Amino acid sequence: MNRIILRGALALAIAVPGLWAQPKPKSKGEVEALQAMFSAQNPDARIAACENVLTKFKDTEFKSIVLYFEAFSYEQKGDYEHSVVYGEQTLDADPQHYEAMLLLAREIAQHTKEFDLDKADKLARVDKYAHGALEILKTAQKPRADIPDDTWAAAKKDYESEAHEALGVAAMVEKKSDVAETEFKAALGNEAKPDPGIMVRLGMAYSQGGKYDEAIAMFDKVMAMPDVNPQFRQYAQAERVRAFQKKNPKPAQPPAPAGAAAPANGPAPANPAPPQPEVKKQ
Repeated sequence: MNRIILRGALALAIAVPGLWAQPKPKSKGEVEALQAMFSAQNPDARIAACENVLTKFKDTEFKSIVLYFEAFSYEQKGDYEHSVVYGEQTLDADPQHYEAMLLLAREIAQHTKEFDLDKADKLARVDKYAHGALEILKTAQKPRADIPDDTWAAAKKDYESEAHEALGVAAMVEKKSDVAETEFKAALGNEAKPDPGIMVRLGMAYSQGGKYDEAIAMFDKVMAMPDVNPQFRQYAQAERVRAFQKKNPKPAQPPAPAGAAAPANGPAPANPAPPQPEVKKQ
């Protein structure tokens, strides 16, 4: 999530100076309201500023931009429901808004579980939004003419990586480890710099598919990365342990010698633990 937040904040910073080129504020009051939104220092302040624009300037030409800012701010807060609501409203205002598509794809994918009653609908939406963004990105133009071509090319690769990562997460929910593996590899290949979070996901896809050696090797790579976020290192370490345990399951209890009765619950420990006092429920 930190990667997405930083990338999204950078994308907003790049785009903001060029936003004035096409949409036009209609009054000094709208200019001030938009400036307050652009300069907000935290998600709560930005959300309040977005609502101020939408309430006071209902005919603003910046509607899709304001709605996306609000969706992204809710994502920063970890508010899944509101981020999806405002992400979809962004697409209602601008059906070609690929950043909103990517937000929706990753948020819905991350919040879909194997036994959700609406799992099929959620995964269909992930597929729709991720592939929709990939299609638009093929011909997407730079948000500002002064952005260097190589910078824009790198940004597009990162956007494409987000789409493939969301598709990989969705495939993991469906236990399609081979599809997940392909998508996570595509995500890593599209990133300007390999992301440890995606590497952990790829390792989990390997493990889900029974490729334990590949999984352990991938987790080792993450743990060996210099300056890696400690959270990613912890994930990698925990998943490495799980992969090793799957590869080397605990051996079955050996059969009892001939003529001897097998103990009901296996051999007694060499130093039996003292009986624990009964804990009465309150």
